[in-house]
Amino acid sequence: MSLDRRRFLAASLGLAIVGPAAAQSYGQTFKVENDEGRPVANMRLPGEITGQIQELRGVTYVGPREAEVTLYEFFDYNCPWCRKAAADVTALAASDPALRIGLVHNPILSPMSAQAAKVSLAVQRKLGSAAAFAFYGQLLATKGQIDGLKALEIGAKAGVTRAELEQIADSDEVREAMRAHMNIAANLGLTATPSYVLGNTGVLGHPGVKSLAKMIGAMRRCDQIACG
Repeated sequence: MSLDRRRFLAASLGLAIVGPAAAQSYGQTFKVENDEGRPVANMRLPGEITGQIQELRGVTYVGPREAEVTLYEFFDYNCPWCRKAAADVTALAASDPALRIGLVHNPILSPMSAQAAKVSLAVQRKLGSAAAFAFYGQLLATKGQIDGLKALEIGAKAGVTRAELEQIADSDEVREAMRAHMNIAANLGLTATPSYVLGNTGVLGHPGVKSLAKMIGAMRRCDQIACG
């Protein structure tokens, strides 16, 4: 399949790809559709790797710690589909208080994305997950390309000085956290943004809020993103 063809398919499925091999290993382990009725690429993932996600430092969480289901989103601040995903993930958090959501950085599209991710991790480290979740929604709601300067501008409105945010963002702890997030994403084959992990299943692309809600409901009923 040509790279142009892959890009066309990626656009139709709501994801951004990186490199010619992106998303090739994902088929349709479960027959699920997005909000427009198109198939959603998904694959079973090794539990020994998905189990490592909860051990990552710097993941932004909302929802109860003891939740039955946790939805992880792997995202890039310069992924156009991640803008739509942020609005839908925020809506899910508001409409499903029993759901736990974890935001994992996967800044694979540009150095600007990595800069913004470091600031996001700094906000999370300094102010906690509630502030970092609000930052995520606010930053992805801004127009244009997102870089470190724009992230600092938004982050400083949360009550931390820009100088302090820069210092934390440039720390070894933040660099190590971001590297660990990206390593997990690579090990899971999540070479597209946004991607999701529900249980031991990876989902490529943003399927839409209704489709995600159906998958979450299925996870509660049968521990899979689609039931029998």
